Amino acid sequence: MRFPRRSGILLHPTSLPGRFGIGDLGDAAYRFVDFLAASGQAYWQVLPLSPTGYADSPYQTLSAFAGNPMLISPQRLLEAGHLSESDLEGVPYFPDDRVDFGPVIYHKTRLLNRAFASFRSHAPPTQRTAFARFCEAQAFWMDDFALFMALKEAHDLHPWHEWEPELVTRQPEPLERWGAALADEIENQKYRQWQFFEQWLAVKRYANERGIRIIGDIPIFVSMDSADVWANPHLFHFDEHLRPTVVSGVPPDYFSATGQLWGHPLYRWEVMAQEGYAWWIARFRMAFTQADVVRIDHFRGFYNYWEVAADAETAIHGRWIYGPGADLLHAVTAGLGEVAIIAEDLGDFDEESRAGLDALQTQFGYPGMKVLQFAFGGGPQDPFLPHNYTPDCIAYTGTHDNDTTAGWYQTTSTDAERDYARKYMGSDGSDIAWDAIRLAWASVAHTAITTVQDLLSLGHEARMNTPSTVGQPNWCWRLRPGALTDGIAARLLELTTVYGRRR
Repeated sequence: MRFPRRSGILLHPTSLPGRFGIGDLGDAAYRFVDFLAASGQAYWQVLPLSPTGYADSPYQTLSAFAGNPMLISPQRLLEAGHLSESDLEGVPYFPDDRVDFGPVIYHKTRLLNRAFASFRSHAPPTQRTAFARFCEAQAFWMDDFALFMALKEAHDLHPWHEWEPELVTRQPEPLERWGAALADEIENQKYRQWQFFEQWLAVKRYANERGIRIIGDIPIFVSMDSADVWANPHLFHFDEHLRPTVVSGVPPDYFSATGQLWGHPLYRWEVMAQEGYAWWIARFRMAFTQADVVRIDHFRGFYNYWEVAADAETAIHGRWIYGPGADLLHAVTAGLGEVAIIAEDLGDFDEESRAGLDALQTQFGYPGMKVLQFAFGGGPQDPFLPHNYTPDCIAYTGTHDNDTTAGWYQTTSTDAERDYARKYMGSDGSDIAWDAIRLAWASVAHTAITTVQDLLSLGHEARMNTPSTVGQPNWCWRLRPGALTDGIAARLLELTTVYGRRR
């Protein structure tokens, strides 16, 4: 798909302001779309919208298809008649600058349970019919997911490979017996998915009607403790006990001297090919239901990926394995038609891998990413410097895995990088975040993206994630109420107009 010259903002919905401790799909989501429209932007980029598992990371999810129930707006549930005003009274104190996941999940789960009970008791026929239709349309993934989540809660949230052997191996009779015993809990899980999709697709329609397109995100790998792996073990490299033999990671790089040991089970690509890549086509179809453009995280894994023994303690000792390459992408194109994909093509490459990945992207027309924070340590030939760009790329001031631009300048960068950045930008560094935004917007890249943190010139404390680390403060940052002012919108609109990116 061709990308026009446009720009946008990266903000995960969990970072939106609101009184329930985590950003949701209520009024704040619509006001953010209004801000995008007022500032002339064309894109809202989000992180994966799936339910989070280990360490609350959107890249370690419980399902590649499901939505995150924590994003459901209680206010919208009230408007739907599934909660009462009294249900929304007495909300605990939550900080407005970060997500405290434990208390938030506890409180919001109680609200969702109340909403489900109310729906079952009082929902009008039209809502019951809509719910039934949703369940029927999404049964191909949701039946397994709802059963998986009900079983997980019945086992005190332990991972599936610690359940009873007959459940681990999905024996039909025990599954049927547990399914009958957990029928109410299963329906509750389906209700949450229905409400997530009702609310998110309403936000997406509102954005699209105002000329804003959603950039979604597909992590290339899926979590070991996920409904996808539990329901489809034949698609992964497992031993006879359904334990992974090899797992994902990357070798030592910019972020870590010992590499990053991600730990996802790796795909049996030959089995997926025999099935016509049906699972991947379904996954892409869901991604393009939730978004207009999709960024594939770790796109290079389709060309080659780092395989590490499952019992390894670090990712240092591994090997490069070739991925499915064009075969998979041809299957996706045949199944879905031409689609708008962004290839996250960052990392260290040898000459052969870089050439192979570039050829794959060129063949399908998928733009890659250029991150300005990587630009100032390699001299004038550095490929991340804007004068070396070609138009078919996405320029970022930074991503969720980088420090904020101000944090990078103040904390993460070297003296040499800061000096070169000032010279390159013709700046004294006093307004470094907006200097970077101007540089990205002025570049020849057909798309330029910045973060809300950079719009607000926030420092290291507002960083969203630090790779190779787990737990807080990762994924916790939130936008304070009222922080995005009309003045910021006007300033961004001016840059967007000057550099020809206005919708």
